[in-house]
Amino acid sequence: MSITTSTRTSRIQAAPLRRVSRRLRRAGVSLAAVTLQGDAVSITVKRIYEAPSPKDGYRVLVDRLWPRGLKRESAALDLWVKEVGPSNELRQWFGHEPTRWEGFRHRYAGELDAAPECWQTLAEKARREHVTLLFGARDEEHNNAVALKAYLENYLSAHGSH
Repeated sequence: MSITTSTRTSRIQAAPLRRVSRRLRRAGVSLAAVTLQGDAVSITVKRIYEAPSPKDGYRVLVDRLWPRGLKRESAALDLWVKEVGPSNELRQWFGHEPTRWEGFRHRYAGELDAAPECWQTLAEKARREHVTLLFGARDEEHNNAVALKAYLENYLSAHGSH
């Protein structure tokens, strides 16, 4: 399995989970297990304010809040999955303080463990094609997209190709 990395360095209720599943299906992301033609996994992270590139592949905004000052038309998104972002409580606790990074990663992983419906379709998409996780934070090393990328890569390496 090859991993491509970027060069830059509450509670979740049932209703939002159903909405994200519907939105993913409408975007063409299969909710069923996928049989792969290969075993390459490619996930990168990128600040949404950077210009889109054809190398980005499938572009997914993974923030719960829409990025400030960005028009929806200029975002060049394939999908916005709000529900995969950290809870408001966790996001506010973290406050992008690097000293809280490890605690944030651990707590965020707990939230992701509790809601696989929010992220498993992204993992399956990454099995088939390049996925870029987009975020709005200024800190390019300590944000939810970086933590989500690591979480998804760990999941994919542990579960292999189906």
